[in-house]
Amino acid sequence: MVELATFPRGTKLPTAVTELAASIEADGGAALAAYQEPVGDHWHLFAMLPLAKVEATPYQRDLSPAHLKRMIEVMKKLDRFTEPIVAVYTAGTYWTPNGNHRRAAAGKSGAKMIPAIVIPDPEVAFQILALNTEKAHNLRDKALEVIRMYRARLGDRPKSAEKDFAFEFERAHYITLGLIYEKKSRFSGGVYAPLLSRVDTFMTKPLKDAIEEREERAAQVERADDLAVALVAAGKKRGLMHPYLKNFIIARSNPLTRARKNLPTCKAALSSMIKALEEFDLGTIHFGQIRAAAQIAAATSVADSN
Repeated sequence: MVELATFPRGTKLPTAVTELAASIEADGGAALAAYQEPVGDHWHLFAMLPLAKVEATPYQRDLSPAHLKRMIEVMKKLDRFTEPIVAVYTAGTYWTPNGNHRRAAAGKSGAKMIPAIVIPDPEVAFQILALNTEKAHNLRDKALEVIRMYRARLGDRPKSAEKDFAFEFERAHYITLGLIYEKKSRFSGGVYAPLLSRVDTFMTKPLKDAIEEREERAAQVERADDLAVALVAAGKKRGLMHPYLKNFIIARSNPLTRARKNLPTCKAALSSMIKALEEFDLGTIHFGQIRAAAQIAAATSVADSN
């Protein structure tokens, strides 16, 4: 039996914790201490894990090369690893839902072992991803992470209602946009977020049924984007050369520009936007309008970040 320091001292450990400690030792790691964390009194292990057995969860965002490079530089400067990762044990592998950049940086720096807070419950990985603050997500990263989690849940809990995972997925429109980002990595999803964030809601349908409607919503957004891209190309031929042109066209076509108590369904809102884009008259706008709208958007963005 593995000898562990415990907190509170002398507390009898749950079977799941002692079994996890034994697995860590069998894998070539070292289970150092068991403790009850101070918020929910859940048992966690502090351990040294063999880095070769630690992987990212299969559904989280991709590594950022710039962030990884900076972490490696910091580790080399300090000549030490200072922040444990969080890991969950699943089928002989330790997944890290919080600490993937640190994991990769440690490996690049030559480390063979890595300090970790190991949680006995693999389900917690989904919640941790929703709260991950290691590096701020951009919309593409977040949407891809959410659609990967969605597919994982679709595989293991297909009959559960989509809305049951609202905490994990955070915002419903991340799912819809994630379906598009899987196919088009350079898709400008942020242009459609103001509309989708208001009308794209979680469904009460089981995931196995909800995915079909998700794909329909994604197809509507793609149709809108095809129309917007064509309008931008036509606008440039007319001399409307401004980086905010697409945003301006989409904003003008958004059926929710006015505050409304009773919002339309997602399908109805997207259909209205598509119709507006199909009927959009470039002859009714001029460069000054686009420039003014861009300046207002930039000022609003600065104010929101302060």
